[in-house]
Order: sequence, then C-alpha cells, then structure tokens
Amino acid sequence: MPDLSRLPTAPLLAGGLVGGFALAQRTGVRPLGGAAMLGANALAARQWWSLGGAPLTLGLTAGYWTAMGVSHPLAKKVGTWPSVLGVTAAAASAAWVLADRRRPR
Repeated sequence: MPDLSRLPTAPLLAGGLVGGFALAQRTGVRPLGGAAMLGANALAARQWWSLGGAPLTLGLTAGYWTAMGVSHPLAKKVGTWPSVLGVTAAAASAAWVLADRRRPR
C-alpha cells in the first residue's frame, strides 16, 4: 500500500470532492460519494494535525465540508460540474496555502 502521508493534501481534497461527486452521480448512491469525501478528509486531517494541530485541522475540515454544502445552491446558478469544480478549487487552494506549502519536504 502506498504511503499517502507524503501526498499533498490539496489533491486529496480535490479527489474527495470531484471523485465523491462523480461516484454519487454515477451510482445514484449519495452516501457512497460522502464516504469517498470522508476518506479523503481523514487522510488529509492526519497531516494537518501534525502540522498545525486542532485549529488547522478543524478550519480546513470545516472549509472542505462547507465547500460541498455551497456546491448545491451554486449548482442551481452555474450548473453541476462548474459548481463542483469551483468549490473544489477553493477548498484545494486553501489546503495548499494553509498547509501544503508549509510542509517540510
């Protein structure tokens, strides 16, 4: 099994949001998409915790799940995929700025 603790968290979040949405849309099982999102968040949260403790972990986790929530009303205005991609860019950017670029290499 690959060591995912070295993977930057921005791509994890992007995979969780885009992959979770695609999985839910393709299968029609929304909880399956939520499980994919939760898995991505759990992997990223381990890294955030070691980097910045509870404040960083809770802040980025809240932003990640807020992005998912915002995508629903935004989709009514701009369409589903543009909405998902837009909120994914915001959540992944926050993870990169607040965590990934600060990580020791």
